[in-house]
Amino acid sequence: MCGIGGFVDYERDARRFTPVAQRMKRTLTPRGPDAEGEYSDLDALLVHRRLIVIDPDGGKQPMRSPDGNTILIYNGELYNTEEIRRDLVLRGHRFAGHSDTEVLLHAFLEWGTDAFPRLNGIFAFAIWQQAERRLILCRDRLGVKPLFFARTGGGLVFGSTIGTVLCHPEIEPVIDADGLRTLLLLGPARPPAAGVFRQIESLLPGHYAILTPTHFTDEAYWKLEAHEHPDDLEGTIARTHELICDAAQRQLVSDVPLSCFLSGGLDSSILSMLAAKDYAARGETLHTWSVDYRDNDKYFTKSSFQPNSDNEYIQMMVNALGTAHHNVVIEPEALCAALLPATDARDLPGMADVDSSLLLFCAEVKKGATVCLSGECADELFGGYPWYHREEILFEDTFPWSRSVDLRLGLLAPDVVRDGAEFVREHYLDTCRRAEKLPSDSKKDARMREMFVLNLDWFMATLLEGSVAGGYSDRRAAA
Repeated sequence: MCGIGGFVDYERDARRFTPVAQRMKRTLTPRGPDAEGEYSDLDALLVHRRLIVIDPDGGKQPMRSPDGNTILIYNGELYNTEEIRRDLVLRGHRFAGHSDTEVLLHAFLEWGTDAFPRLNGIFAFAIWQQAERRLILCRDRLGVKPLFFARTGGGLVFGSTIGTVLCHPEIEPVIDADGLRTLLLLGPARPPAAGVFRQIESLLPGHYAILTPTHFTDEAYWKLEAHEHPDDLEGTIARTHELICDAAQRQLVSDVPLSCFLSGGLDSSILSMLAAKDYAARGETLHTWSVDYRDNDKYFTKSSFQPNSDNEYIQMMVNALGTAHHNVVIEPEALCAALLPATDARDLPGMADVDSSLLLFCAEVKKGATVCLSGECADELFGGYPWYHREEILFEDTFPWSRSVDLRLGLLAPDVVRDGAEFVREHYLDTCRRAEKLPSDSKKDARMREMFVLNLDWFMATLLEGSVAGGYSDRRAAA
């Protein structure tokens, strides 16, 4: 992964704020440890930190258009780079390297914002057009890559992390009433557009924003839609197989060492199998990684989320695939010591030991790989949670993973938060209202559509944020 940040100020010379740019880059260093870049003019200052995955020389950023007017800073990866490149070459574009950054820049030069629906990938990027004095921010369809922003007196400040935005002197680290209700009653999740701190917002997934000296607009270039399912069971299985194989294959492109996370579950096992086959065809051996905890065999307890220990299934898959496997064992003391660094990485209170274990695990993985495929969020997409298949939970009229609002409120002194239950309720209902439904839907089908959007906008977003905050390596959630 990489990190982006910057600001536009139409009233003051942006070049006067070089110390702010340096602070921004420091907040982004864990995301981009390999290289840095900076651009500034009278109105805008852009910074970039890079984790090098593809085209070390040709992918340097900020990247400028051939005429020098358009400047791009980009965090992410395009999985249809070659298809877009071929279309652009036919239209007369020429490329100096093979990075997806250069392809993205030329796609914008060719199609403008109409290029965004063409992108298959995970990304957050900023485009500055100097002559037009125009800033464009864009985020991928599911919000895998984060992008925060805040309006200022003279323009706007943005960044891959909340901490990056807080570097600007006009943005104060203040938690208002909504932020407090979010942290105490909805955390570790947060509303999709919220940055929790006062003034800070999150650009919605599938959206792009445009800032000019006279206006600011926020537009959707993609949204989830409801459609009839046209396939029978056999066709559904074939289409699912095709999509998963295609997603995995597209994400195996890397100029640096690539591995797979392997927990022994269906999602990571399927991806590891596809990657191992690809590597074997090239005469190479895939490396896989798993995580365990000291004395886990003694104290493992079954739950609805994990009915079995992973180790038996991990070994079965390693034997079947012939991978070079690495097992990282985390000590409880280290897990506790990493709680605060993991919170710093997320910029907000998160998922406690889930986040700290991921931070420690990725630190070890980075010693052998820069890029890892994981099955992150397969449960959200394929119904792996109890609330998808246990109807008594499915039809509960609340967030299924956050059914303890009264308990949380009971732990707080009176008036710490006001209208807390109403705040949670309104966010829940608003999400359900956003779920498109069909006239032909049964009661259960309609509720499943609501549950999918609840998972997409809240639960999955929380897991993806933790995945990104884990740092040290680029994690691709191929499933």
